[in-house]
Amino acid sequence: MIRGSKQQTGQAAESTACDHLLRRGLQLIERNYHCRQGEIDLIMRDGNYTVFVEVRYRRNSGFGSAAESVDQRKQRKIITAASHYLQQHSKLAQQPARFDVISISPQGKETNIDWIQDAFQVT
Repeated sequence: MIRGSKQQTGQAAESTACDHLLRRGLQLIERNYHCRQGEIDLIMRDGNYTVFVEVRYRRNSGFGSAAESVDQRKQRKIITAASHYLQQHSKLAQQPARFDVISISPQGKETNIDWIQDAFQVT
């Protein structure tokens, strides 16, 4: 189970998600990319794809699951930040991209990780 301050919890959730994806063969490009338009938790490579990953952690699902908290407003911010990132990295802009969500929640003494590939699209 992940515990600590909000910032510590977020960092631990991102590390858990990153480790989970690395074990599944993805390669880390960058963590915590920040720009004026927003933030991207993890940027990874999966084959030819550049993958922009949003990590969400919820202690309980009283207000919905962690994945459900990635609403349209948050999706737009991630897409805008990803666009900015790709403008700065023109070589990656030539490759296909996708947006994944990693939802993390406690399940007893264990941690439940739900990886939603291609969770949303650019419209």
